[in-house]
Parts: sequence; C-alpha cells; structure tokens
Amino acid sequence: MKDTNVAYVGVDWASATHYAYALDAAGQKLGHRSFPHSGEGLVELANWIRSVTNLEPGSVAIGIEVPHGPVVEHLMDAGFLVHAVNPKQLDRLRDRFTMAGAKDDRLDAFVLADSMRTDLRFYRFLEPVHPTIIELREWSRMVEDLSAERNRLANRFRHQLWRYFPQIVDLSEDWARDWILDLWELIPTPAKARGARTNAVARLLQRCRVRKWTAESLLVHLRAPPIAVAPGVTEACVAHCQVIIARLRLVMEQMKAGMKQLERLSSAVADLPSVEPTAPDTRCDPDILRSLPGVGPIVLAALLSEGHDAIRRRDAEALRALSGVVPVTRRSGKQYTVVMRQSCPHRLRTAVYHWARVAVMHDFHSRNRYSAMRRRGHSHARALRSVGSRLIGVACAMLQTGELFDKDRIPQVQLE
Repeated sequence: MKDTNVAYVGVDWASATHYAYALDAAGQKLGHRSFPHSGEGLVELANWIRSVTNLEPGSVAIGIEVPHGPVVEHLMDAGFLVHAVNPKQLDRLRDRFTMAGAKDDRLDAFVLADSMRTDLRFYRFLEPVHPTIIELREWSRMVEDLSAERNRLANRFRHQLWRYFPQIVDLSEDWARDWILDLWELIPTPAKARGARTNAVARLLQRCRVRKWTAESLLVHLRAPPIAVAPGVTEACVAHCQVIIARLRLVMEQMKAGMKQLERLSSAVADLPSVEPTAPDTRCDPDILRSLPGVGPIVLAALLSEGHDAIRRRDAEALRALSGVVPVTRRSGKQYTVVMRQSCPHRLRTAVYHWARVAVMHDFHSRNRYSAMRRRGHSHARALRSVGSRLIGVACAMLQTGELFDKDRIPQVQLE
C-alpha cells in the first residue's frame, strides 16, 4: 500500500448506475451517492471524488470489481489509483459486515472502500494498458468468435448436404474449405453431376491444388446413385446452401483479415517499452514465444494479450494460474483432493490447451511428458495441462535469458 493513499473510494458498477462510497484514512465516511452510466455521469463521478476527498487524484485509491471497462478507464484517465478485486473475494469480505446475507449497491461500495483501507493486499493495482495490447486482445477475441461462427456454418452446410447430396460430405472432413464450396457451386445437385464436364472439374481441382482426387474419380464418386427425396427437398436444400455459403465466404474473408492483423500486432508488441532495461542482443518476446513448438498466430496473440502482464514480468506461476494448468488443492483433516482450476480466463486456458496439444505432436520432450502422465492413469486433458505447465516454465525461462527454443537441447534433469 502506498503511503500517499489518504482516501479510499469503493465503486460498485452496474449497467445503468454506479454507486460510490468514500472513506478517509481513519474509516470515517466522506460521502456516498449513485451516478448514471453516461459520459456526463462518469465525469460527475470523478468530480465528486475530488470534491468529497479534497485531494489530488494520485492520493485517492479506488476499488472496483472488474479490471476493465469504461468506468475503470475513465477513472484511470482522471489520475486515480484504481485497484481491482475478485468478486468472490468481495463476497467473503462482505461477511465481515453482515451475516444475514444482505446485499445492495451501497453496501458493496462501502465494503470495497473499507476493505481497501485495511486489506489492500487483496487488490490488484491496475496500470494503463498499451493501445497495441488492447487492439491485439480485441482482434484475438474477434478471430476466435469468427472461427466458432465458421464451424457453425460449416456444420449447417454439411447437414443440408446430408439431406440430399451426401456424396460431397464424403470428400473432406472440413466442409468449409474453398474447393468444397467451389465444387458445390459448380455441381449443386446429383442431376448436375451427371451432366458435369470433366475439363471443368479438372480446372477446379488444379486451381485449388487438390491432389487427393482426380476429375474422373471425383465425378464417379458424385455420380453414385443419389438419395431419393420428396419433391421440393432438393430445391429447398440448394436455396438454404446458397444462403449459408454466402455467409461462410464472408466469415472466411474476415478471418483472413483478422489473421493478418494478429500477425501485425503481435510483431508490434516487440517495439513496446520494457519494464526493465534489457541487453541490446536480447530478442523480443514475440520471436521467443513464436519459436516454441505449438505456438501459432492465434496462440501467440492470446498469450501476448490475455497474459501480457505475467509475460512481461516473466512470472511463470502467475501465467500458470491464469491459464488454469495448476490444480487447486483442498485439504481438511484426513481428506485431501486435487481438482482442476476453474477460475481462470477461458481464452487463455483454451490457448494453452492447443499449445500443449500441438507441442505433443511435434516436440519429443513434450510427447514424453504426455506419455508419462497417461501411464500414471491421468486423462488426456490432465496430461495436456501438465505439458502446458512445463511449456510455460520453459517460455518464461527463455524470456529471461533471451534465447530461442532449441529442440535438441538436453533437459537439465538428464544432465544431473
């Protein structure tokens, strides 16, 4: 806790109104009131804090439940020292003041202010996030949403093909590939397949660089006896597929643009100012992380955006907790259980999961660790979490030394 904090303000945020409660260093009430969620309301909130505390913003500590959002950003821009606390911790702190389970906005704001005065160690001081990290985080989330939308549309497209033209379903496991969509537009029905020309199909396969099928074998497959459907089903399915493909192509174009943005912004992270001065020959974080097995553009963007603070500090323990790879231990008397950590950012957990999954396929040491965990009886997901924990430790060690990943390096355990 900083010695300059001589006033404490708790802000209970909501969608329509925010409630603020101000205390001095001795715990005496300075004032409390609500503010609407609007530009004028947030300006009024900052001015009210200045007026009731009669202090400079740098001497006022503000507690809030969320580490992001317009309220946090406005208060940080105004110069206040903003701190965030986990909502579950706030729920426990509320029990200090009422055992009856009472809860309202005024009480929550008061608990935030008073617990900051006595237990500031439970709060996390929020520092301004660089605009590049904010933009990278947003693009990373957009690409994830687009990927999920692509999968949904591809599954709908497959379902329509399954209804009347299952021959196309058997051509690939990914029904959103460009050549599958182009082929359907060329041959949308079994009747069209019977009249399709071999040269047209050959040009399509050559343009899309498909080598699994030849034009002749593909037409033989598509001309297999079709499914007998009721009158009007084929026409309805074709109309539905046309709508789906139009949306699917748009999503795929947006994904391509999103991937280019991820590459650009991930590389731009290397130019951000460092917390501590580094040696002139130390490599930037993106290059080091990109050299690790299993780290692609999507995983790299998630690590740099969702776990930026931990990576910047080279804090392996914090990054493990954020990604959910370290378990939670519960011990009481003779009972002892170890369960998976649930309280962690979903996007970072997913990124580390795929990081470990791909690393097992390409890295010898990761594959050995995975096999050892499986032999001990652990599940597939538990073994991947163990691999992810090791990779996070390796990544943070590499970030400290500035070295790139060397797959041929002998582990230190084998050297002893």
